[in-house]
Amino acid sequence: MMPLGNILMPKWQLTTSQFAVIVSSYSLAAFVSSFAAIFFADKFDRKKLLLFAYFGFLIGTFGCAFANGHHSMVAARIITGIFGGLIGAQVLSIIGDIVPYERRGQAMGLLMGGFALASVVGVPFGLFLANKYDWHFPFLVVAGVGSLLYPFLLKFIPNVNAHLENPIVLAQRVQNFKEIFGNKAQVTALVFGLFMIMGHFIIIPLINPFMVYNVGVPQEYTPLIYLFGGLSALLTAQIAGKASDKYGKKKVFITAALLSIVFILFITNMPRLPLYIVLTIFALWFSTATGRTVPGQAMITQAVTTQNRGGFMSLNSCVQSLGSGLSALLSGWITYSDDKYAIHNYYILGIISVFLVLLCILMVNRLDRLIVKTSL
Repeated sequence: MMPLGNILMPKWQLTTSQFAVIVSSYSLAAFVSSFAAIFFADKFDRKKLLLFAYFGFLIGTFGCAFANGHHSMVAARIITGIFGGLIGAQVLSIIGDIVPYERRGQAMGLLMGGFALASVVGVPFGLFLANKYDWHFPFLVVAGVGSLLYPFLLKFIPNVNAHLENPIVLAQRVQNFKEIFGNKAQVTALVFGLFMIMGHFIIIPLINPFMVYNVGVPQEYTPLIYLFGGLSALLTAQIAGKASDKYGKKKVFITAALLSIVFILFITNMPRLPLYIVLTIFALWFSTATGRTVPGQAMITQAVTTQNRGGFMSLNSCVQSLGSGLSALLSGWITYSDDKYAIHNYYILGIISVFLVLLCILMVNRLDRLIVKTSL
């Protein structure tokens, strides 16, 4: 949805705040459903719940393809987000239940690799379809391919219901949540994760319109921004992971975060430049943003003991959805577009992003100290 801003804003005569509502509606709906799932998902066979959520996600995606304006698109995105929030939690739970611990790292690596590949290939390809044909096509292709995959999910995913034999009562789940919010390390990790996602996401929803209508990047070349950025992020993720283990996660996070500030300020104040310079800047920004996210997420997972990690990470996923939704709304409220759809006040989003990144740098020292105490 986010890369389609430069197409949908003039087509439907949307303001930046209206487009931000469309973008944020998915994340906020996913936050609500994934948070609710923490309390009820374990009452069902995971395969059945996944198939139910996947079907609803396809319906919502088809609805996006046939939306004819702001309100219908928001409604379709809310439906898609509600079911999308359930899908992510179920996929992770199924892997945890059916893949033996000694092979679980490989399984998670394949899953994360699939997500990364989808970002690198899917976003540029979706933009290519939207530019060459119409904005409906990315949604139709996703829903169409997803429909073709549905029978394979039905056939090859086994029933996952062993957890139903010894269910955790609701009172215990509520108590687990109380324990999370009573733990300084875990609360700090959650707030740190919230600021980290908001610092990154606040400038993303309006990148495409800003590049096209302010910087002058031809619309047909916008897929290259995501292609170069995604490839850079893939490479950097491997480097940052190894460097974090070798030199320390806090040190790598601070280094990457400080470097990312330079590119945040440059992108949000970018003048008209040749395409190759724009692509270079975006590749470096994606790299530094990934360089701080990898060690940052690793530190978040280390803030909780193994016994409580499942519930904590579910809550952390909810916080991430909340952060991306809130930052999208904030980006639309602060900026505005003129009659030529140029984005104004975009530099303010850059300032807020830098402030949040600096706040994370300050928090990472406290988080590191609390993690050490947790591990003792």
